[in-house]
Amino acid sequence: MIIEVIEKPEQELIDFLDKKIADFNWEHWEVSKRLPLAVQVKNKQGKVIAGAAARTFGDWLLINTLWVSEDLRGQDVGSKILAELEMAGKNRGCKKCLLDTLNFQAMPFYQKYGYETQWVQQGYPRTGCKYFMVKEL
Repeated sequence: MIIEVIEKPEQELIDFLDKKIADFNWEHWEVSKRLPLAVQVKNKQGKVIAGAAARTFGDWLLINTLWVSEDLRGQDVGSKILAELEMAGKNRGCKKCLLDTLNFQAMPFYQKYGYETQWVQQGYPRTGCKYFMVKEL
């Protein structure tokens, strides 16, 4: 057996390892589907100017990203995107939502819509922190 630390691993190795652990997990989870979900906002020229990416998994809506272009911030665009995403999650049978946000991002925004911090990862990546937030849908 040879154990090797690879400073710059090939993407192929990373993908292989990710697939192996995903295969193992799928064999043991009671849920067999993880479905992607997104919301997009486009301008008249067809350019994406805001949106969100998420996935549904069992009872959970898992929000990965919610982004609004700088010139649209403060105009309730993010609120509308979040509401649409939550409704789509409910329509898929989700009962709860999980997301994470960094200390300089959107914690007050999510709190305004009923998200509660369940855990704080301190010192992330060095002096900041990451908030893991949950909401009952």
